[in-house]
Amino acid sequence: MPRTMKGPGIFLAQFAGDEAPFDSLKSITKWAGDLGYKGVQIPTWDGRLFDLEKAASSKAYCDEIQGICAENGVEVTELSTHLQGQLVAAHPAYDSQLDGFAPPKVHNNPKARQKWAVEQVKAGAKASRNMGLDTSVSFTGSLAFPYLYPFPQRPAGLIEEAFAELGRRWKPILDAYEDAGVDIGYELHPCEDVFDGVTFEMFLDAVGGHARANINYDPSHFLLQQLDYLAFIDIYHERIKAFHVKDAEFNPDGRQGVYSGYQSWLNRAGRFRSLGDGQVDFTGIFSKLAQYDYDSWAVLEWECCLKHPQDGAAEGAPFIQHHIIRVTERAFDDFAAGAVDKKQLRSMLGID
Repeated sequence: MPRTMKGPGIFLAQFAGDEAPFDSLKSITKWAGDLGYKGVQIPTWDGRLFDLEKAASSKAYCDEIQGICAENGVEVTELSTHLQGQLVAAHPAYDSQLDGFAPPKVHNNPKARQKWAVEQVKAGAKASRNMGLDTSVSFTGSLAFPYLYPFPQRPAGLIEEAFAELGRRWKPILDAYEDAGVDIGYELHPCEDVFDGVTFEMFLDAVGGHARANINYDPSHFLLQQLDYLAFIDIYHERIKAFHVKDAEFNPDGRQGVYSGYQSWLNRAGRFRSLGDGQVDFTGIFSKLAQYDYDSWAVLEWECCLKHPQDGAAEGAPFIQHHIIRVTERAFDDFAAGAVDKKQLRSMLGID
C-alpha cells in the first residue's frame, strides 16, 4: 500500500527559552498544538524540556513525556542529539566554541567532553526505544572540515584518515542503535565532515555500510551548496529517515558567492528563510518523497534572518500541511481497467 508522510511537526530547539510558553515541555507543546502542529521534535540537550539520562533509564518517565504531549494534541516525532553528535568528533580549532554544547564539568577537556558526548548519543538510542520511536536525528561532528578547501595542499591520506577515525568513533554508537532498533538520521550540514552525498558515502564506507546510518534530509543546506536536492532524493531515498522542512535562498552578486564573504546572516548571499520566503522547491520535494513512499515526519526547522520566529512557526504548520500529499491508493485510470483476457491481449498484439 502507498504511504503518506506525517505532519506537520516542529523542531523545538529554536523556540525553547526561559519565558513562557517556551520554558517547559507542557507549555511549549500546547503552544505548538494550538498552532496546528501534530508532532514535536525534542532537543535532548535542553533540560527545560527533557531529561535524556532519565529517559534512557525509565520507561515510566517516557510515558509521562508522551502523556504531556498527547494532552496538547501532539506526539514526539524524533529525539534530537545534534549538539552531542557534534562533539563525538571535534577538531581542536573549534574547542572553545564547542564547550558551550557540553556541561561545565567537561569544559577545557576535549577527551572528557568527547566521552560524555558518546554516552549521550548512546543514551539517545535507549531513550528513543523507551519512547517507542524508530528514528532519531543528529550530527556526525567533524575532524576534516578545517581542510575543506584543497589549499594549502593537503598531505596525502589526510581525508582518508579523518573518515577512518570518524568511522571508528561512530561504529560502536551505531551498534548501540542497532541493539535498540533505532535509526540515526544525520543532518548533512556544513561544519560536519558529512555534508553532502559524496561525504555521506565516504562515511558509510567507514562504518561498513551500517544499516542504522541514515539521513535527516534538509534541502536548505543543499541549496546553499548549489547541490541538486531533488536528484539527491532519487539517489539516497532509501536512507532518508527524517525530514527537516527548512527554506533558504542563494543570491550571488558581483561581490560574494557561496562563501558569502564572512558576512552576517542578514548580509550573506546564502541565507536561511522562513517557509515560503526562500527558493527551495518544496512542491518538488514533497512529490519526490511521496513517490518513494516516505512515511515519516515533515518537521519544520525554523531559522530565518528576517522574520520573527513566532510568525515563522505560525506560518509553518499550514505550509507543511498544504504540501503533504495524501498518496492515492489507485491509479487515476483504473476505471478503464478490466479483467485480464489473454485471448484479447494476443489479438491486440497480432499474435495467432
